[in-house]
Amino acid sequence: MSPFYIVLSPLRHFMLLALMVFSANSYAHRGPADEVDNCRIRVGSEKIHVSLYTPEAGESNGFCQYVPHVGKTVIVFDYEGHKLRNTTVEFEITKEPEGARIFHQEPERIKIGTLNTTVDFSQYGAGEYLIHITLVSDGEKQDNHLPIFIGQKEGKSYAGPLKIIIPAVFIVIMLFFMFRQSKKSKEE
Repeated sequence: MSPFYIVLSPLRHFMLLALMVFSANSYAHRGPADEVDNCRIRVGSEKIHVSLYTPEAGESNGFCQYVPHVGKTVIVFDYEGHKLRNTTVEFEITKEPEGARIFHQEPERIKIGTLNTTVDFSQYGAGEYLIHITLVSDGEKQDNHLPIFIGQKEGKSYAGPLKIIIPAVFIVIMLFFMFRQSKKSKEE
């Protein structure tokens, strides 16, 4: 067996592993169905995606839980399945910690799968709020909530840099071992 084959074989394995680590699916917006998404609320077995927009503040991108501007905010509820279109859904927003209701969408079937509503948070001020979602099906209620923070920027996240640092460290370690293996094979 040639020493060139010994070095090339680990290189093939490394390239295959690198392709798996940097696959396009891992960088998609919502990613795999079970990926953690802070904008997604699971109510029973159903999922609802929540996006918040502040067009009056000049922001065109959506927010999830942290909205930096206090003012009129467009809240979009998107059903992630067709089953919810035949289920009665109720939405409510409360100011925390008081629990005072500031928005309520009566229970109804929203057959298009999307509900857009505008809430003026300037009436209630910056702070923590809860979005409550309740599903009513066959007389049984299931509910869950999503905390949102109005007038606050998201805390510093290290997830972005880690997506680059961890694979880079992995590549350096693999190159070190490949270099070491090729050096040993040349000595033999």
